[in-house]
Amino acid sequence: MSEQRERMLSGDLYRDNDNDLVAGRKACQRLLDRFNSTVADEDALRRELLDELLGSLGAGSWIMPRFQCDYGIYIRIGSNSFLNYDAVLLDCAPITIGDDVSIGPRAQLLTALHPMTDHQARRERWESAAPIVIGNNVWMGGGVIVCPGVTIGDNTVIGAGSVVTRDIPAHVFAAGNPCRVIKALP
Repeated sequence: MSEQRERMLSGDLYRDNDNDLVAGRKACQRLLDRFNSTVADEDALRRELLDELLGSLGAGSWIMPRFQCDYGIYIRIGSNSFLNYDAVLLDCAPITIGDDVSIGPRAQLLTALHPMTDHQARRERWESAAPIVIGNNVWMGGGVIVCPGVTIGDNTVIGAGSVVTRDIPAHVFAAGNPCRVIKALP
C-alpha cells in the first residue's frame, strides 16, 4: 500500500495522482465498464462483477447500471439492499450501507473533500476523505446527495433531492437542502 493510499484511508490530506491510487481507479473502471455494458438478462454476470468489484455485497442486494465509484473495494453493502440507476459512490473513504436499504436513482454518496480555506493546496490537488455510514432499513429518494463524514441512522427516510451535510438520527423523515429532520417516525 502506497503512502498516499494510507493517507487517504486515514483521513489525511493525500495526492490522488499517486501511481497506486491511479492504478486502483483504473482497475475499478475496467470492472465498471464491464458491469455497465451488461444486458438486461445477465443477472449472474452482473452479480459476479459486483462481487469482484466491491468490498462486500450481501445476499439479495443489487445495483442497477449505470454505476460509478472510485475504487469499489471500500464499499460494503449489507443484505437485501438496492441501489437504483446512476448511483455515484466516491469511495476514497469507506462507504458502509446496511441491510434492507433502498437508494433512489441518481443518488450520490461522496466521501472526497478538498481544502476549503487553503486555495494553494486545492491548486496542488491535495484532498482528503471522510467515511459515510448508512444504517439499516434506510430509504433515500432519488437524487439524494450524501456529503463526506455523514452517518444516517436506522429506519430513516431521506426525501428526494436532499443534500445531507450532517448526521441524521434513526427513525426520522428528513429532507431539504441542507437536509434537516422534518418529523420522527415510529
